[in-house]
Amino acid sequence: MKKNIIPPIAMFGGLTLILISISMAGNLWSFWSTSALVIVIMGSFAALAVGYPLDDLKKVPTVLKKLTQQTEQNLVELVETFSSLSRKARKDGLLALEDQLSEVGDEFIVRCFQMVIDGIEPEVIQDVMDIEIETTKNRHKASHDIFQTWGELAPAFGMIGTLIGLIVMLSDLEDASAIGTGMAVALVTTFYGALFANLVLIPIATNLKIQTKGEVFRREMIVEGILEIQAGTNPRIIEEKLLTYLNPKERKKYVDGKEAEEG
Repeated sequence: MKKNIIPPIAMFGGLTLILISISMAGNLWSFWSTSALVIVIMGSFAALAVGYPLDDLKKVPTVLKKLTQQTEQNLVELVETFSSLSRKARKDGLLALEDQLSEVGDEFIVRCFQMVIDGIEPEVIQDVMDIEIETTKNRHKASHDIFQTWGELAPAFGMIGTLIGLIVMLSDLEDASAIGTGMAVALVTTFYGALFANLVLIPIATNLKIQTKGEVFRREMIVEGILEIQAGTNPRIIEEKLLTYLNPKERKKYVDGKEAEEG
């Protein structure tokens, strides 16, 4: 599991820059309001709980761990693995791959190869794996949608907090000198809502979407490689087909590695 510390560092850095800019232009304490935090965070989460099942909301802490425990999508190593497996299958037959499955750390690859070894038809394997990929996408989409929706709700509750503050302020206009202070306090909730949504919630949703795309892309590549091995395709052709999934930098890394081995 690859550690990805960039998201929390970026959030902390963004918040730090905002706090520095506030301190340069005014008083930090004028931007603090416990009631505003309660309205924005708890209020928006309450609205979120209305729209999403409790089982999905319970997964939020687990989903957050993915931000710092991102699975490494090493496609170069994947091409190397399939290049090796295809050569073994070509030389010793598909059944010989069963001994190597214990060395493969990816459960998805193991399941696919096990179906091949069991003699299941390619069309059936393709259908089963497509269903699994689609199921994974839908499962992950629920997590994306939670943070995306939360990011839409937070500014709305920030506005609700502002309206509450304005109503309270306008209900007592005896002290005209307090209007400016009251207006500032009322606007703090809008600030919190925009900050919470754009620095935390929406970026998390975007991060999760990108991770899902990477995982789906990798699994599609795996299915392609396994079906080619099952069809008895020449290992060199399989290698060339899988290389098309790599970007130019990854492809160069693979080619350089092959040349170093042969050299």
